[in-house]
Amino acid sequence: MEKIVIKNGNIVTMAGFSHGPQKGEEFGKLGLIEDGAIVISDGVIEEVGPTKDIEIPNGAKVFDVKGRLVTPGLIDPHTHLAHFGSREKEYTWRIEGMPYIEILKNGGGILETVRQNRIASEGEIFNQSLENLSRMISFGVTTVESKSGYGLDWETELKQLKTNKRLEQETNIDVVSTFLGAHAIPTEFKEDPEEFVQKVIEMLPKAKEYATYCDVFCEEGVFTPDQSERILLEAKKLGYKVKLHADEIVATGGAQLAAKLGADSADHLLCVDDEGMNMMAEKEVVAVLLPGTSFNLMSDKYAPAQSMIEKQVPIALATDFNPGSCPTENPQLVMTLACLNLKLTPSQALAAFTINAAHSVGMGEKVGSIEEGKQGDVVVFDCPNVDYIPYRFGINHTHSVFKKGKLIWQK
Repeated sequence: MEKIVIKNGNIVTMAGFSHGPQKGEEFGKLGLIEDGAIVISDGVIEEVGPTKDIEIPNGAKVFDVKGRLVTPGLIDPHTHLAHFGSREKEYTWRIEGMPYIEILKNGGGILETVRQNRIASEGEIFNQSLENLSRMISFGVTTVESKSGYGLDWETELKQLKTNKRLEQETNIDVVSTFLGAHAIPTEFKEDPEEFVQKVIEMLPKAKEYATYCDVFCEEGVFTPDQSERILLEAKKLGYKVKLHADEIVATGGAQLAAKLGADSADHLLCVDDEGMNMMAEKEVVAVLLPGTSFNLMSDKYAPAQSMIEKQVPIALATDFNPGSCPTENPQLVMTLACLNLKLTPSQALAAFTINAAHSVGMGEKVGSIEEGKQGDVVVFDCPNVDYIPYRFGINHTHSVFKKGKLIWQK
């Protein structure tokens, strides 16, 4: 039996929320143990408490973190990790004020990434995705949700879904795989979107072998609420859990649809209305907010996080890592953006990347907090406290990362 002990740390446990996310006045409750220790046995947390009260087991490997901040492993619950290529040529266009429709006409946008991934080999997609995942791990990520959606045909979607599976097998990181065949209308179906909706529905049984979730980009000019509902209802019949890109550009009723379908999360939500927030609160649908995307698109529009807190909507944060609107793997930077633009406190931002993120991917009873019986996913930050992470922005604060009780990254 392999045992490790992490001692002399200021431990953020996030304890007590394994059966439901933090929300309202409880959002940001750290469960801090000063000068604490964690015993992990065969990948599972066995004991947590003050260092002085923890008896170090014989033969245990001991890590003295010397007063550093210790938190649950970070969870990035909305990414487009599995992809090949990049779109840096759009950067100057956006700075110069080119509208998105013009970017599309100039060969940019999601459809450019679709083009790159259709011609890429499965090996090329995997190798680039592995490099990106390795960078995520260095920032403290131990669980990641990864969507397909840059194929829009079965052959390319399959390459992405296989990449998700292989990433999990080869890194031991929990990779939550999501089928996002309904990410955009491909060029060949632009005159008949309904035909493409049917194509996505036909992909669902084949994708189920590789994906836990089904997601749809429910938005004006992409998939209507009716089309989104039809796809997701078929997905639920097949045993998928569901998520939804919702109310990012206009209020289409995506939040209401997420609540109606019992989705684990609705994501983006820049334009969500009061009815949508109230319905999400009632059904405890987690709002996954992506402030890095607003920042990178030079938008002054951010999700109404404070209204969500008031209405008891649970909030998670994610990077939205993708090759277009938010090409960063750094959740620490996104915490800073959440504090400055969503007015979250540092404690709330950390809760949003740990226990609440865990619930948004259906893993709240397994990861997201440091408690007995949970998986031994732990990050040590070279910081004295939680506030220091978003305060000192633009650098990597990670000292060491443990996944299932094994040291997988160290500064």
